[in-house]
Amino acid sequence: MSDPFTAFLAKVQQDVDQYLRLFIRECPEDRLRVAMEYSVFNGGKRVRPALCYAAAGVFGPINELTHRSCAALELIHAYSLIHDDLPAMDNDDLRRGKPTCHIAFDEATAILAGDALQALAFEILAQPCSSAPDQQLALIGILAKASGARGMVLGQSLDLCAVDRVLDHAHLERMHRHKTGALINASIHMGAITGGCTADRELKILSDYGSAIGLAFQVKDDILDVESSTETLGKTQGADQALNKPTYTSLLGLAGARAKLEELHAQAQTAAGYFGVRGEMLEAIANFIVHRTH
Repeated sequence: MSDPFTAFLAKVQQDVDQYLRLFIRECPEDRLRVAMEYSVFNGGKRVRPALCYAAAGVFGPINELTHRSCAALELIHAYSLIHDDLPAMDNDDLRRGKPTCHIAFDEATAILAGDALQALAFEILAQPCSSAPDQQLALIGILAKASGARGMVLGQSLDLCAVDRVLDHAHLERMHRHKTGALINASIHMGAITGGCTADRELKILSDYGSAIGLAFQVKDDILDVESSTETLGKTQGADQALNKPTYTSLLGLAGARAKLEELHAQAQTAAGYFGVRGEMLEAIANFIVHRTH
């Protein structure tokens, strides 16, 4: 019999995949749709939807808008990975143990697939449903901010500008709070809104949790890039080092990066602990992120 978190994560993957298939299936052009499906259904852990569902569950039952938010978040994440892997960006050949989208298809199709996934995310959130329109508008605003020039795209730009440069801790943290942390924080915020959270204090505590676990996710990635193999990671081991990109392990050393990870893990656990039993899945996700092997 599986533990509660394993069962929760399996349910998240089942639910979000069902919604993703429903919406992507409506896209008419065969080659483009196949490239979109290839990039979305390629073994992702669905961490961002899991955070969204867990945050919603702190405040109320899961509803239609929670499902839509989770699907939209995963589409934005998938689009960002397609574009990150492109020759003009990180120039990666592998993603989750499979050829990246531009290798499996071609560069133009990969760009278009990413563009289509990004647009589809907002289409899903904008479609009429039983929720109040102002709630949908708030969710669209949160996701747009986290995805664009004040969030994930800014982080990627800072990352590209950092190649062959030595960054101090503050600049490295700023880069990753945007590149990785912005969408993770948005996942939690969107879940809380769909669950009915209106208290500023509770939203602030969730933001503290999101900030800690979003940065922890990147620190763990940097550690895995040093410690794991290409086969385990599902992507090229040592890719960041080969590109001479600044990482937590290059800045702090492996021991220092591990200490930073423990510090962030403790911050996330403290924030999740504020909600007591209602926050157990948030705490479990933090443990999962910190202890994962790929």
